[in-house]
Amino acid sequence: MRQRNKRNIHQCTCENCQLHPYSKEAKQHQAINRVLAELNERNKRRFAGVLANEEGRGGISHLAEITGLSRTTIMRGCRELERSNKKLPSKIRQPGAGRLLVEKNNHRS
Repeated sequence: MRQRNKRNIHQCTCENCQLHPYSKEAKQHQAINRVLAELNERNKRRFAGVLANEEGRGGISHLAEITGLSRTTIMRGCRELERSNKKLPSKIRQPGAGRLLVEKNNHRS
């Protein structure tokens, strides 16, 4: 039996999903959040950016409500897509970001 990833799937907080949880739109929002739960940070931003660009005006705010991602994260994904004709770095985080390595964390005298 295949074990599912234990990542949390965000529940949409838009009014339509709250009032009509079995509607077509609510099922689309659930599908978006299931896909986002499986992606890494950069791909989440870019996927949300694609969806926001497809929606047009107000898309960033609407996607922020659906996905739980911040508007600045979605805007960053849109900007990354705009300059995607250039080679994007293969690393997810910028150099120096994230936790320190265990070896560097030990301060032995």
